[in-house]
Amino acid sequence: MLAIGHSARDTFEKLYEKGLNMEKKNFSVGVRIEHKQDMINSSQYGNKSKLNLPPAEYKLVYHGKERSCYTFCMCPGGEVIASSSEEGTIVTNGMSKFARDGENANSAVLVNVVPDDFYGSSPLEGMYFQKELEKKAFEYGEKNYFAPVQRVGDFLENRKTIKLGKVKPTYLPGITMTNLNDILPDFVSKTLKEGIIYFDKKIKGFADEDSILTGVETRTSSPIRIVRDQNFMSNVKGIYPVRRRCRLCWWNNVCFS
Repeated sequence: MLAIGHSARDTFEKLYEKGLNMEKKNFSVGVRIEHKQDMINSSQYGNKSKLNLPPAEYKLVYHGKERSCYTFCMCPGGEVIASSSEEGTIVTNGMSKFARDGENANSAVLVNVVPDDFYGSSPLEGMYFQKELEKKAFEYGEKNYFAPVQRVGDFLENRKTIKLGKVKPTYLPGITMTNLNDILPDFVSKTLKEGIIYFDKKIKGFADEDSILTGVETRTSSPIRIVRDQNFMSNVKGIYPVRRRCRLCWWNNVCFS
């Protein structure tokens, strides 16, 4: 039973070298966005309720003419965390502690990527596409494992952030202010901007200029599918790849992979 996880890149390379049949698949990349949790609460609940309500959540989707943008793994009262699995890369994720009592809310904001977006015939090309983004994030974070961040207002105007506003980043060990447009592919930046502006119509304040974007989030799902036959076995006899049902599929009760 082969259940290696999509971050086991060296294992994917070795399996491909040994002849295991794989193919490219769709996945998503983007950033983490942070807002004040009080703002999310006010937008979702209003200011008149006397009930003792939990920190508010959201789940948003934008369908553009060319791409889709969606929020994923929303963490009420949470923090943005470091999730790199290789040296010289930056990967972000999010989490909430049990009490969900942090000052900020955060969520991934992602754009779909398809095999036509990267070159090469190898089924591992999507994995290399992810890694290039993670390496660029490391470089723009000044190569010390600080994450590159940008105010939403600056991101929308394509200018480097030089001063933070009322939302303070939670990422540790630290952050470097930059322009995420220089890291992300143009089609990702363009769709993120469209999505953030659209989401502001659903949650007032989502596109507030002081909201924080932290890059990059690349590991929402695997860019590689190991091909299985009708008996769920690979082309190498005796190897049964396990296909994990990701959080996106679980929440929507449908498989996106």
